[in-house]
Amino acid sequence: MNSTAPNTPSNGATPPADSTVVAARDWLRHLAKYREPILWRSLFELAVTLVPFFALWALAWWMISFSPWLALAIAIVNAGFLVRLFAIQHDCGHAAFFTNRSVSDWVGRAIGVLTLTPYDVWKRSHAMHHSASGNLDHRGMGDIMTLTVAECNARSTWGKFKYRLYRSPFVLFAIGPAYTFLLQYRLPIGFMKSRKYWTSAMGTNIAILVALGLIAYFGGWKPLVLIFLPTSLLAATAGVWLFYVQHQFEDTHWDVGENWEMHDAALHGSSHYELPRVLQWMTANIGLHHVHHLYSRIPFYRLPDVLRDHPSLDQNQRLSIRESLACVKLRLWDEKERKLLTYKQARALYGTTNAPV
Repeated sequence: MNSTAPNTPSNGATPPADSTVVAARDWLRHLAKYREPILWRSLFELAVTLVPFFALWALAWWMISFSPWLALAIAIVNAGFLVRLFAIQHDCGHAAFFTNRSVSDWVGRAIGVLTLTPYDVWKRSHAMHHSASGNLDHRGMGDIMTLTVAECNARSTWGKFKYRLYRSPFVLFAIGPAYTFLLQYRLPIGFMKSRKYWTSAMGTNIAILVALGLIAYFGGWKPLVLIFLPTSLLAATAGVWLFYVQHQFEDTHWDVGENWEMHDAALHGSSHYELPRVLQWMTANIGLHHVHHLYSRIPFYRLPDVLRDHPSLDQNQRLSIRESLACVKLRLWDEKERKLLTYKQARALYGTTNAPV
């Protein structure tokens, strides 16, 4: 990768020299300059997300008496702020939002009640995702299941059908988000033997039930159906979509264990999702995912500074919204071509005899 960063960073960091090949691991010393959270900025970002979220909740509730459809519309808009809250919770899990880890964790736990996510369980599974992203020998925890062409070919007809069903857009982006956030997160899946994670899951569940009980007591079923469910489900779907396009793009990066290197996989196996400014703000810059995976301790509000100071990173794995839509058809990793393929592409490359489905 050629790094051409002619401008001196505003924080005084010395950028890589022009036309110098910079290995993924070598970026760490440059990116470390951006890792410290700024207290006033973190508090500001939390406030400008929480206050509108609760204000829109209250406005939608008030509007139910006048126009349930308008209440529903407000709830849909509010899903954007819930996505942003999840992104802040995500930064808390990386100890990237407050210098004090205990403060980060308790803010993350509180937000987890709003996002329906047991913070400590998710924090652990997400750390496992970061530590093994792009490693073909360690798939499963916190990932979207991805088979190689050879693995799919080795499956029975029923096995191929199940994988095809799992990778269908309806399952991934309609059933999947609802199942994950409403059902799966109610138990510490993957950590069932740990008291810590049972406490996290059950504590979050109790807080959610208390909140929903109070809403039902004072407002009946309408706020739950017209506000809570639409906001939660739409935010969940948006979150799953973002996670999908951050790693499931044509030229992503996968390797078997002996060839896998964490920093290469982080930089080259994560996309740079180009979003309009309003969506970039609402998603807390999570589209700059290649930088985030390379150095997860950088607060989300400092990620644009990295691209400004190191323009070469701005060119990595750029993915527009239009291009991202085509990623839905990518389902199999080809170890020979080193790219994700559609079923049609796999059949064209390997013929009908070795067709994956």
